[in-house]
Amino acid sequence: MIAKIIDFSARNKFVIFLFVTFLIMWGFWALKKTPLDAIPDLSDTQVIVFTEWPGRSPDLVEDQITYPISSTLLAAPEVRAVRGFSFLGSSFIYVIFKDGTDIYWARSRVLEYLQAVKNKIPSDVNPVLGPDATSVGWGFSYAVVDETGGHNLAELRSIQDYNVKLALESVQGVSQVASIGGFVKQYQITIDPNKLLAYNMPLPKVLEAVKRSNQDVEGRVLEFSGTEYMVRGRGYIKNLGDIENISVGSNKSGTPVYVRDIARVQLGPEIRRGIAELDGKGEVAGGIVVVRFGQNVLDVIERVK
Repeated sequence: MIAKIIDFSARNKFVIFLFVTFLIMWGFWALKKTPLDAIPDLSDTQVIVFTEWPGRSPDLVEDQITYPISSTLLAAPEVRAVRGFSFLGSSFIYVIFKDGTDIYWARSRVLEYLQAVKNKIPSDVNPVLGPDATSVGWGFSYAVVDETGGHNLAELRSIQDYNVKLALESVQGVSQVASIGGFVKQYQITIDPNKLLAYNMPLPKVLEAVKRSNQDVEGRVLEFSGTEYMVRGRGYIKNLGDIENISVGSNKSGTPVYVRDIARVQLGPEIRRGIAELDGKGEVAGGIVVVRFGQNVLDVIERVK
């Protein structure tokens, strides 16, 4: 057999030359067009349902949120398994669908069944879907660093949340950018219980006053000499002084009592449950780029860079 192939090749040099040329061109084309992926996605089709219920214990979250949602989603079509995890103040439910199920069809089915479970969970709880990614969707990590020391961790986290993150989420193929590290800024009101008692002021009244003072009030349109003017009350909080000057009631003589009279107002960090560290040099702020389902991870990483 081999001798016949050699004899045919020797007698038909031009045909063999064309054949080899075709193979070389086809190999070059395949080398350029073959998709490369950093992490081959062999995971199941899954939808994550995240529910936050701050301050509640894991057993209460399990009974009031995880179990009702999990038992309802078991009846969804094409579902192979439902796995629920309850933590302090939060619940994660992983809905695993059969192989070949379209991810967006699966997400729409989960949304339908979440509507049916609304009356089984607390009214102030709002389950949300996780990103349209897979379990291997963690595609890229980065750090926001200021080597000059001109910005602290809180400022770096603000740059990450309001500049870098928004820019990266607009990149094609990026499902979500999760921020990590740094400090998240908060307006913090530290109330003195002794002053509350002195003014005979209940704590819920203070909370309601602060809440009602952070909003705009709608008005109407007035017309003067052919020109329309919109009337509105602008009440959004912009600095610490705005909070300190909120009236929470009055004392026995009718004098207004302000937040500054019963509490200390400051900017501070949100409670952290972890940090981000880079190369042993200290803390940084940063982010994790989650790649959308079905996208080529290598291509998305290049677009992110």
